[in-house]
Amino acid sequence: MDRLIASVADRMAKVNALIVSHAGSDVAMIPEIADHLVSSGGKRIRPMLTLATAAMFGYSGEGDVKLATAVEYMHTATLLHDDVVDESGMRRGKPTARLIWGNQASVLVGDFLLGQAFKLMVEVGSLDALDVFARAAATISEGEVRQLAGAKNLSVGEDHYMAVIEAKTAALFAAATAAGPIVAGAPEHRAALSSYGRQLGLAFQLIDDVLDYEGDAETLGKNVGDDLREGKATLPVLLAYERGNEADRAFWRRCIEQGDVQDEDVQAAARRVKDTGALDDCRERARGFAQQAIKDLVTTPPSDIRDILEGVVHFTLSRLN
Repeated sequence: MDRLIASVADRMAKVNALIVSHAGSDVAMIPEIADHLVSSGGKRIRPMLTLATAAMFGYSGEGDVKLATAVEYMHTATLLHDDVVDESGMRRGKPTARLIWGNQASVLVGDFLLGQAFKLMVEVGSLDALDVFARAAATISEGEVRQLAGAKNLSVGEDHYMAVIEAKTAALFAAATAAGPIVAGAPEHRAALSSYGRQLGLAFQLIDDVLDYEGDAETLGKNVGDDLREGKATLPVLLAYERGNEADRAFWRRCIEQGDVQDEDVQAAARRVKDTGALDDCRERARGFAQQAIKDLVTTPPSDIRDILEGVVHFTLSRLN
């Protein structure tokens, strides 16, 4: 990650300036809420990936900066909406916007940021880039609805879970990495880099779901056990439910389906996902997606940037240590 940050530092300075300027509004609540999340310390890996994949092909215009800013706006908007849907209380170590300003304001400011994202895309003037991000926005929304439809339901199965994370997480990663070769005029590498982003996003989300049962709040940027409290049937839970005995399944039904979660249940849940091998299985799947992401890079021209993008995959896996 340090090499990625250093390689795009100058461009990211422009992205950060654009993020601030386009979040402005005469309606005071809009920049307040936007700044609350935008300035709260996220890694901004998605916009950096857009800048890096454009730099792979020697791009020197300003389109990558605008598309990278649009990526971050889209991501921030989805977080604002997600926290409302999930009734989350903590994001990146801070109280969520919904707790401070309310659900309605959070949703509407998320919509404002999506609007600003698409304005920036139009300024770039690439119909291909606009198409990629429009499809991603629709896919992310579908993923949110799919997750909502299967909320607090242990019978949804692994296919449902994978469809949700494909839509909610992997789609924006894939759009971010496809945008680089598009704006740089290297469409022949778009498919490989889009796949790289998709595989990286899948690994990233699986690792997040593992860490919710064995990580810490500082690493996660949210309370450990939030997925359990919010009734999310993530893959560790689905595997533990399938492999457990009747007492285990009764525990998961009470916590996930009935929403009856006591403080001591967080540790009990962590023990169950570990003892059934669910966490180890999820780790292996994350490593599989990471390996495929590295394979996708092989078809792109050798360069320092390609090495850096491979390093991003290894950094993602290192979160498991």
